[in-house]
Amino acid sequence: MAQKRDYYEVLGVPKHATTEDIKTAYRRLAKKYHPDMNKDDPKGAEEKFKELSEAYEVLADQDKRATYDQFGFAGVQGNFSPGGFTWRDFTHFGDIDDLFGGGIFQDFFGRGGGSLFDFFFDRRQPRGPGRGADLRYDLEVSFEEAAFGAKKEVEFDHEEDCPGCGGTGAEAGTALRTCPECGGRGQKRDVQTRGFSQFVRIEPCRRCGGSGKIVERQCQQCRGAGVVRRPRKISVNVPGGIDEGSRLRVAGQGERGRMGGPPGDLYVVVHVRPHRIFQRDGPEIYMEAPVSYALLVLGGELEVPTLKGTAAIKIPAGTENGTIFRLRGKGLPDLDRGGVGDQHVKVNVDIPKRVSGRERELIEELRSVQGGKASEAGGKKSFFDRWSQGR
Repeated sequence: MAQKRDYYEVLGVPKHATTEDIKTAYRRLAKKYHPDMNKDDPKGAEEKFKELSEAYEVLADQDKRATYDQFGFAGVQGNFSPGGFTWRDFTHFGDIDDLFGGGIFQDFFGRGGGSLFDFFFDRRQPRGPGRGADLRYDLEVSFEEAAFGAKKEVEFDHEEDCPGCGGTGAEAGTALRTCPECGGRGQKRDVQTRGFSQFVRIEPCRRCGGSGKIVERQCQQCRGAGVVRRPRKISVNVPGGIDEGSRLRVAGQGERGRMGGPPGDLYVVVHVRPHRIFQRDGPEIYMEAPVSYALLVLGGELEVPTLKGTAAIKIPAGTENGTIFRLRGKGLPDLDRGGVGDQHVKVNVDIPKRVSGRERELIEELRSVQGGKASEAGGKKSFFDRWSQGR
């Protein structure tokens, strides 16, 4: 099996491309690789055209694109048929007129039965089972929950079969009958012949709405829709080390499928509340610790908070202000490479705004001592003198 190419590579656009850039690239390449424009290799062109359409299906949809950017092909394969992308998975029919200009599209794709045009417009109102739509839920967690993992309950509304009619839309005890307008097909097809070309126009049946069945008496509970919206509450496992904006896929918890088709998925987007002390960059966490001038000069031990209690840092004598110390293994779990990150502690001199009388005396004495040392330097110029002469 040939390995799939990156969708951005297929359309020839960068990862920061706008939706309009993606649409323009698809329009240009779709015209170039349409089988009718490649008589020497129509099958190869059709495969190329299908590859372009799959890439456009994902990148033109903001949610699918975000999932693909984070999880790659594995994140979007659930949106396609079990065997991979087919023309029935193409959903951007609202873009068709914009992409190809209505009648131009019809002229461009108009071929006999079984053409790409037929495949596309058969998808507008599929008669068989169809996968349900995906849902999104935004979940806020604390910094500690993101670090160690948590089990969270989420509640959201979703569609389910109406309990009054079992999803048929018909009042209990009444039957559904075949739509006389479309003969149960759910679609109306108009075929026009122009010379050697055949133009096929397929539209959903207005009488039955594309279902192929007519409801004689509507269910009063759902008013003939066959579905009702109900709240659902489920538990979601948030893995330790998860980062801001990560998505968790909960299979089968999206909207109900159509005509017995599988349900969609629920995507939980995680948002992490800021911490009052720590900041993070992936599995690494950072903090600043205020220390006294005496500790940096004389050295000693500094106790700092961690995600799991406290830890002691040995401060060598003569440590410079702004030095960063590393506490190995005190960071967050690394979901990409495994293992645990580190904690980085930056020490900053804490200069008090107010000092007591005794503290002032000691500081004045220190300044006097340091000033005396500078005057006893024996011919050595002060820093200020060296700086002034070097200007």
